[in-house]
Amino acid sequence: MLVLAIDTSTPAVTAGVFDACAGDALAGGGPAVLAQRVTVDARAHAELLSAHITAALADLGLRLPDVRAIVCGAGPGPFTGLRVGMVTAAALGDALGVPVHGVCSLDAVVPPAAGLPSTPYLVATDARRREVYWAAYDAAHRRTTGPHVRRPAELAARLGELGVAWAAGAGARMYADVLGLPVAGPDFPTVAGLAAAAAAVLGRPPAPLVPLYLRRPDA
Repeated sequence: MLVLAIDTSTPAVTAGVFDACAGDALAGGGPAVLAQRVTVDARAHAELLSAHITAALADLGLRLPDVRAIVCGAGPGPFTGLRVGMVTAAALGDALGVPVHGVCSLDAVVPPAAGLPSTPYLVATDARRREVYWAAYDAAHRRTTGPHVRRPAELAARLGELGVAWAAGAGARMYADVLGLPVAGPDFPTVAGLAAAAAAVLGRPPAPLVPLYLRRPDA
């Protein structure tokens, strides 16, 4: 089953295609990512996302009607960027008549087959305003708390109780001196991570597509 994966919850504009029926790949061997496009540009989500989707499909000789489901990162993320991906996913799902599954974007930063330490870890992305969006995970990539938004110093004070040994994500890298954790892995959600995060829900009726903003809007 060919699935379109997109995420615009961070400065990375990400789109790709994966095969959800490639053996037991999603169960632990790494998702079968077939094509992807990623550009890091916080001001170009609207301009690049559709082009990335078209290019990823063209790499495989496919068109949008060949897609059987859509996976979309639902944040947390800033309103302006996050809404681009979610509105695009919802519109395509409606036009194609296929299910759209939202997943927590923090869950999609570290794919299970990334070859990183098998110990509990933290994922943190940049929330702006000198804050981070974050969640903690156990060694089996299960989220144990979060997502939350906090100042890095406040998060650092909780690391002992969280029991995490390392961190991933652009927020963790940006505030590595405050958090005091070794940083490894991707900075942003990946197509492989989106595929793994959606493995448990693909084939089921989709839940409502709800963005994880975590903060009240300024206006």
